Amino acid sequence: MPEGTGEAAGTVANPVLPGCHPDPSVCRVGTDFYLVTSTFEYFPGIPVFHSRDLVHWRPIGHVLDRPSQVDLGTVASSEGIFAATIRHHRGRFYVVTTLVGGSGRGGTFVVTATDPAGPWSDPVWLDDAPGIDPSLFFDDDGRAWCTGTRLAEPGEWEGQTDVWLREFDTAELTLTGPEHLLWRGALHGAVWAEGPHLYKVDGRYYLLAAEGGTEHRHAVSVARADHVAGPYTGNPANPVFTHRHLGRDFPVVGVGHADLVRTAEGEWWAVLLGSRPYGGYHPNLGRETFLVPVRWEDGWPLFAPGVGTAIGPFRPPAVAAPADGSQPEPVRDDFDGPLLDPRWNQVRTAEPFWSLTARPGALRLPLGPATLAEAGTPCFLGRRQQHQDVSVRALVDVEPRTPREWAGLAVRQSEADHLVFAVAGDGRGGRRVLAAVRTGGEERLVAEAPLPSGPVVLRIHAEGQRYGLRWAPAGAGPDAETELTAVDGGFLSSPRAGGFLGVWLGPYATAHGAPSATVADVDWFDYRPLAP
Repeated sequence: MPEGTGEAAGTVANPVLPGCHPDPSVCRVGTDFYLVTSTFEYFPGIPVFHSRDLVHWRPIGHVLDRPSQVDLGTVASSEGIFAATIRHHRGRFYVVTTLVGGSGRGGTFVVTATDPAGPWSDPVWLDDAPGIDPSLFFDDDGRAWCTGTRLAEPGEWEGQTDVWLREFDTAELTLTGPEHLLWRGALHGAVWAEGPHLYKVDGRYYLLAAEGGTEHRHAVSVARADHVAGPYTGNPANPVFTHRHLGRDFPVVGVGHADLVRTAEGEWWAVLLGSRPYGGYHPNLGRETFLVPVRWEDGWPLFAPGVGTAIGPFRPPAVAAPADGSQPEPVRDDFDGPLLDPRWNQVRTAEPFWSLTARPGALRLPLGPATLAEAGTPCFLGRRQQHQDVSVRALVDVEPRTPREWAGLAVRQSEADHLVFAVAGDGRGGRRVLAAVRTGGEERLVAEAPLPSGPVVLRIHAEGQRYGLRWAPAGAGPDAETELTAVDGGFLSSPRAGGFLGVWLGPYATAHGAPSATVADVDWFDYRPLAP
């Protein structure tokens, strides 16, 4: 487990889902657990994970995997698919979420499936569900409820939000009945009460919410009531879980946005998000999924009892079910199958611009007109950076015809902030290898060098915030590598760049707005962690 916080043998190694897996939501069916996270402008959207022990998670599919479901084509970076909630009721899985931004259909919608691996239905839009972060609650009297959060109007202070509740018709997939206002935060002046979830424990209703904004002051608060519609009374100890008081140099910051689950054995656990800064206050990997135990005392949930942080150590859940046979992720993708590995994501579009059949055994990318600097669909396939120290390599075969034809690797935070390491034309019929950085919306060429013809291995060697950019002719040994330059990656973190995401890295090709018949073939791609 990458740079995990659980160090002792037999303890939970947090984060349980490293890399950008924010806003986790979890449900249990028998001895099986299913978890989803938010994906913003990336497609396919909302990955679904399966586990038998809450610690080891295996991807089994995506909720959003067809163009007919959503249109992300015009959403900005850190817009798109916000926090989702997954629930199961009477043989049916439900995911409810919100599409934010863009010029197409947006708002809150629900999708359903009988198999969490899919296929999932097309969205049923809940036009009368305001705001973001919807959640579903199925009461033991047979009634179902939907809750969410919106800006308070009028608000008493900036960032004040309302947590609302309406009944949910499971047959028609619609909201019905009057709206109830449940919560406006734990304290006067508390901001951004978000990610609400409802639970019923020992006859009482509990409302769990994130507060403080999904940054350093993030926190978990809880309220309870005797009736589902309230009135809700906050825990006098709110917030019940936070790292805001531990300082910016603490290994894990910004914890919050929790969801609770009870095991078949009766234990309670919470999944929640947190970030791990390194090389300064730079959490390049984004908001990750953590697991902490929960115990009920005096009628309230107690998070990480006896420890008080997401670091632990925690003993693993005492589940009777065997592990599901999850295996370590393979280092290499040879692109030799009929389908693209589900770890890869595109930006915005659901339509494939790449091919696995044009040259069997290779990923072919056209040098399209779009670039990473535009709010469009660049020819970029990315996977999450999940380790602080990692070596990424790709064998790239391309013969650019112009200085503005680039193909190679990229590390993407957003349109305004990214790193490109590519093969390009030199304007004299030859080639060059270059490194370009775009930060704050301004691009600069960092380094370039002549490059001989033929396939080339490009490597991004990240050790902390040092991203070393190295190249070698195909077939040459490691000693033949040349480091073109090294870049400080701090600009790729959300505290510097803004937004809500970690970085994605992978193959990239562009002709910078010009028509081009040039293609780039990627024979293989390696992702190798440098630390256990």
